[in-house]
Amino acid sequence: MKITKVEVLEFHCHTVPFFHPIGCRIYTDEGIYGDGEAALSYGVGYHAAFGMIRDLAQLVIGMDPLDNEVIWDKMHKETFWGMAGGPVVFAGISAIDMAVWDIRAKTFGVPLYKLLGGKRNPVLRCYASQIQQGFGPKHEMLWKPEQYAEIAKKCVEADGYDAVKIDFYVFDENGGVFDRDRKRAKMDPRTLRVAIDRLEAVRKAVGDDVDIIIENHSNLDAMSAIQLANAAEPYNIFFFEEPNTPSAKTSKYICENINIPVANGERIFSRWQYMPYFEASALQVAQPDIGTCGGFTEAKKICDVAHTYDVAVQAHACGSPLSSVAAVQLETALPNFIIHEHHLCFLHAYNRELCKYDYQPVNGTISAPEIPGIGNEWTDEAISNATKITVEN
Repeated sequence: MKITKVEVLEFHCHTVPFFHPIGCRIYTDEGIYGDGEAALSYGVGYHAAFGMIRDLAQLVIGMDPLDNEVIWDKMHKETFWGMAGGPVVFAGISAIDMAVWDIRAKTFGVPLYKLLGGKRNPVLRCYASQIQQGFGPKHEMLWKPEQYAEIAKKCVEADGYDAVKIDFYVFDENGGVFDRDRKRAKMDPRTLRVAIDRLEAVRKAVGDDVDIIIENHSNLDAMSAIQLANAAEPYNIFFFEEPNTPSAKTSKYICENINIPVANGERIFSRWQYMPYFEASALQVAQPDIGTCGGFTEAKKICDVAHTYDVAVQAHACGSPLSSVAAVQLETALPNFIIHEHHLCFLHAYNRELCKYDYQPVNGTISAPEIPGIGNEWTDEAISNATKITVEN
């Protein structure tokens, strides 16, 4: 089997200017194709991801997609920037690797988790992610403690989740966007109280049998992160995600000064960048994103190394439905799986319409699809409306 053509795709979600999924479809001479995604759909960088997939695609034309390790090594080592590369390089590698694994699983007629080791976790516990923006068909701006309590209670009682994740510092106490500088250096008591009032309201609303995850998006410095964690400790926090700018040394310092587990990983790329965290016990939950860490080939290595250090894994997922089901496939096979992220973006029509299948948790749990391959693919309509470049011989 040979790779004959790669389509590089920029999808257009016209109703939301901040979301630009970037993907690819790889074709073979045996009629089997696979889809992949570079998970840089938000923030700044999606154009770069598009260009990176285009450049990497030229390296894989003519190669056998069943040789995933050979392909991965070529993209990593023969590109100069691949080794020790950052999000753009690894997002491009991830998209092609994801599509290659889709082809591999379809070739053998099995769901992808079978090639990762089998169904160790038939049912995955999920959490409702980023509910400070609501958890329904549209984005909201929540800033009052009673609003946080109401949405958390809805996730538990109506949707069946027993875990929620909240960034308490997205919207300020007046309904505006929080000033990032206000949260850095030594946090003043008034700013700290904003988060704790919201957290306290959520805990009272959901009771003691629901896990609360604090999200931070790396917006605090180490001192402020410690202040927040220590103030939040009485509310029994499941874990504290991205407490500060990703750094193994400062993460170790934070871990040594708080009593809440630390999670990190969506902005840590490859096993080499993860190793200092593992060696220093600087995180307790690893969160590799299959769309940015290097694809399934690299994600499985990261997760296996994490297991040797007693580090749990929750795959980060905040892209298209292709990224979501990719995380499910990986987590189904992991002995150190802890919980699955169901991001609010997977509830929105602009995103759900990109892929053929719409997998949603039922009563707070989800399972891997049993169809061959990754379990989802871009729709014909999404591809026809996308900006597209084709790379072939």
